[in-house]
Amino acid sequence: MTRHLPPDFLAAELRADAWRGLTAVPKRLPPKWFYDERGSALFEQITRLPEYYPTRAEREILLARSAEIADRTRARTLIELGAGSAEKTRLLLSALRAAGTLRRYVPVDVSESALLGAGKALLAEYPGLAVQAVVADFTHQLGLLPHGEGPRLLAFLGSTVGNLEPGERDDFLAAVRSVLAPGDFLLLGTDLVKDRDTLVAAYDDTVGVTAEFNKNVLRVLNRELGADFDPDRFDHVAVWDPEREWVEMRLRSRADQRVAVAALDLTVTFARGEEMRTEISAKFRRAGVEAELAAAGLAPCAWWTDPAGRFALSLAEPA
Repeated sequence: MTRHLPPDFLAAELRADAWRGLTAVPKRLPPKWFYDERGSALFEQITRLPEYYPTRAEREILLARSAEIADRTRARTLIELGAGSAEKTRLLLSALRAAGTLRRYVPVDVSESALLGAGKALLAEYPGLAVQAVVADFTHQLGLLPHGEGPRLLAFLGSTVGNLEPGERDDFLAAVRSVLAPGDFLLLGTDLVKDRDTLVAAYDDTVGVTAEFNKNVLRVLNRELGADFDPDRFDHVAVWDPEREWVEMRLRSRADQRVAVAALDLTVTFARGEEMRTEISAKFRRAGVEAELAAAGLAPCAWWTDPAGRFALSLAEPA
């Protein structure tokens, strides 16, 4: 395991994000702070809900196309950004091993505990596989990735790229291009534009798991920053923005209230009905994805969707 983050990185990032977001107009918090142990467990529940199709749709593509991806890329090194538990990655690992090319897996995540758990499991499942875990923030530290044995396949799955605003996506894709060598590939997951009702339901399920997941960010602030948010005084809201073509998750204050954040020496006021954005999840069209890749210096070379056309995986190489 290679560590590129100082021991206090996450604590410092949380303080900075909370200060910036809670003093902004309108207020906002980045979605990465949903994912403490409880939040990660809630998200796993979300992926199994009937309304939440992206995880199932992406898995359908990987089941159908992993062998083709392995044959096309001939990758010796698989790098995965935001690897987490590496569940879906096993389909790619198995396909690359069956193709006889796989030598090394490089999972990248800010969570050392998630990397340790996934790494130990994969070493047991894939004897002889070298696992080189990297504790890093891939939005800022792509240049620190190990070179590994080429060709390399860099996978960014789950449509996590949709959590970035357009300018941030441009910067991220340009950074990806800068670390890819001739013969390397990017495999990118993107959720596709579809009808409003399907999209909103995926982020506002009928049993309320997504609402608990959304409110979990308040519990993280309470625990880590000594805040006194009452999650019951906020409602979960999911909204489709047809102009930007993204879903926004928000927390709406149910009353006028004041919240103290002890670690920041900050008091935050919320008016009744005021909304704080906690996530954007952009939805994509093929032409837009390919244009963004091309603008970053990446040449799209394959596009796959699930049978229902809900989700896409695109393969690109340095132009």
